[in-house]
Amino acid sequence: MKKLALFLMTGALLSACSKGDQASTADTAAAMPAAGADAPIAATTPAAPTVTDPQIAAIVVAANDADIAGGRLAASTSKNAKVKEFAQRMITDHGGVNKAAVDLVTKLNVKPEESAVSRQQTEKGAQVRESLKGKTGADFDRAYMASEVTYHVDLLAAIDSVLIPSAQNAELKALLEQTRPAVESHLKHARELQSSLGQS
Repeated sequence: MKKLALFLMTGALLSACSKGDQASTADTAAAMPAAGADAPIAATTPAAPTVTDPQIAAIVVAANDADIAGGRLAASTSKNAKVKEFAQRMITDHGGVNKAAVDLVTKLNVKPEESAVSRQQTEKGAQVRESLKGKTGADFDRAYMASEVTYHVDLLAAIDSVLIPSAQNAELKALLEQTRPAVESHLKHARELQSSLGQS
């Protein structure tokens, strides 16, 4: 399953690179957060497809909004203190990144531009939350943590292979680079918590 997830992500990036037009951003969506199987932190990926700074700003906000909404659902649904604590951390940390991103684009007078990628992040987040709503107890906790592992694996891949390489503004690139260690820390925490909960 790990190899399949990595293969699908890599294939989507290759496809995006080959198209060369703005519509290719739709194909980069596979490199962004989604529910599914675990995958390694580091992977060899092809050259990054290009997205504009306004599109990057919208992608960052959409991806963070999706995890914040998932965190709110988990915080109100889970009975597990560690899962609730993790969910609150996601709300706080991803909310902080969104504030920094909005403050930066306001300062730069850049209007975030919606794209197929940012729209897909919103849709994927809604799908994950919908799938979680039918679960309770330990089943909910395991499903939520599995989705969080995948979200952060995919977010790291997107930061490394799409967002940082595409960012043209130095301050935007710096914000992405400063955010990366926190995302990696979230992934480590999510994997540890997932392992402690066992498999469904």
